[in-house]
Amino acid sequence: MATTMQIRTENPALRTESLVSTNRNAVELSIYGLALLASIALWFVAFRSPLWLDETGSYWLIKEGFWTIAARQGDLSFPAYSYILWAFTKVLGTSEIALRVPSVLAMLAATYFLYRAARELFERDIALIAAILFAIHPVTIYAAIDVRPYAFGVLAINAAIYLLLRLRKRPTTATAARFGIAAACIVYFHFLFAVILPVLCVALMLLGAPRLGAPRLAFETWELSAYDTNITSPKTSWKLIAVALAAFTVAFLPVIPGLLAMFRTRGTHVFDVAPQLRDLYWTFAPGKTLYVVVAALLLAALLRKLDFARRVDIWNLLLCLALGFIPVLILYGVSVATPLHLFTERHRLVAIPGIALTWAFLLSRIDARWIRFAFCVALVGLTAFHNFRDPAYRQHGYTWKHALALADQAAAGQAPILICSDLPESDYAVMSAGNAKDSRYFIQLSYYTVNAPVVGLPRTLNDETRRVVSQFLLAAAPRRQRFLAMAFGPSWETLRYLISNTAGTYQARVLGQPDGIAIVEFLPRGQVQ
Repeated sequence: MATTMQIRTENPALRTESLVSTNRNAVELSIYGLALLASIALWFVAFRSPLWLDETGSYWLIKEGFWTIAARQGDLSFPAYSYILWAFTKVLGTSEIALRVPSVLAMLAATYFLYRAARELFERDIALIAAILFAIHPVTIYAAIDVRPYAFGVLAINAAIYLLLRLRKRPTTATAARFGIAAACIVYFHFLFAVILPVLCVALMLLGAPRLGAPRLAFETWELSAYDTNITSPKTSWKLIAVALAAFTVAFLPVIPGLLAMFRTRGTHVFDVAPQLRDLYWTFAPGKTLYVVVAALLLAALLRKLDFARRVDIWNLLLCLALGFIPVLILYGVSVATPLHLFTERHRLVAIPGIALTWAFLLSRIDARWIRFAFCVALVGLTAFHNFRDPAYRQHGYTWKHALALADQAAAGQAPILICSDLPESDYAVMSAGNAKDSRYFIQLSYYTVNAPVVGLPRTLNDETRRVVSQFLLAAAPRRQRFLAMAFGPSWETLRYLISNTAGTYQARVLGQPDGIAIVEFLPRGQVQ
């Protein structure tokens, strides 16, 4: 049998070029990975900070054990996070660092899901840029170590976005059900995060549009081309929509009472001021983001690397814009038009994934990988330089820890301490006549304890404040009893009221004002201290 040997030859130049390209890609991905790690490292600048007020509230909810969590939560707390936090404390303990670990892990998972979602839309380097833009945003940095449910809420948001994109490209009943459950879980961690649900719902319903698929837009002609029809049929799409909505409805039912309770008592939870336009701008482009983006676009335009002629999937574009703009504009509009000021920084976390995807979509029009790479390195470097220099980033909000320690030391375990609650709900409550240490309106005392007896006051100077102060002074003044009072900024009017009403019998002196919490000591006149 005759055999023929064929010898395969390769072009050495092509093989060398391929190896160089592979090595270059590996180097770029490594640096992108380092940039992402540097962005995540910014989360830990304030990792060892004492707990701020709301964080001590999270501890108050779980302090007495698993079986008391539901009763302590009532209707307005977010049901899932407390049980997750309680479970972690059984393993890690209740130190300040241990309490922050669950949020860090949740935010890491949220960053991963955002990358996976971006990977459904963009090339790998653009997806990494989207993840970096998400991780480096100041709201994300804050929520990543906050002993509150925000990190878990954005984890549910990013998982829902990813599953929605998966459902569009790889439609299965299981994916539809997972998407519905993930969308419902968003509200389990924060009721205000429900503002993103209309966006997810509309995006889901568009899956059932005739000739399903995404119209593509050619920017140079501004005309819609033919629809893609290779995703799934309309009949199948409506079936998947029904499955997703059914899963969402079943999972959503348990949180309806809490949502209704929040709506009925919405006026009692307001503590922030009306936002300004600069707050809205900062949400979309914090720090040097806008400057670095504009610089990258101008450089690309000068080098003719700005490509808006490439066709765009209009469904993807509108989804990114809607996720980034609609939730934050709802919060802003309600806060400006009504007394319900909801535009707190941590509430805006609901829109940060969409904002990151929108910036990534814009950067994807730069047809030069090295410009996108330079943009990423510049943004991370400038942000890290600013954060490490700014003392505000070294502390995770104000804390009662130092003020309570100072007051307890001055009280020496004997002098009572009058403390103004820092919760707006306290203005609508009747203060207990006994020791306020275990009250839900003085949650800071559950973690940072004091030995002295505590008399609780509402947050603002109202009739209940005057009643409690009057009863206390009727008992303390005849006995010439020394006492202390402490309050955060919004409650300083109560301190002035106390000083004014005791001017004839007591001499007041300010002991300190750590983290904006004023501590005043009241000494009976003529008493030697």
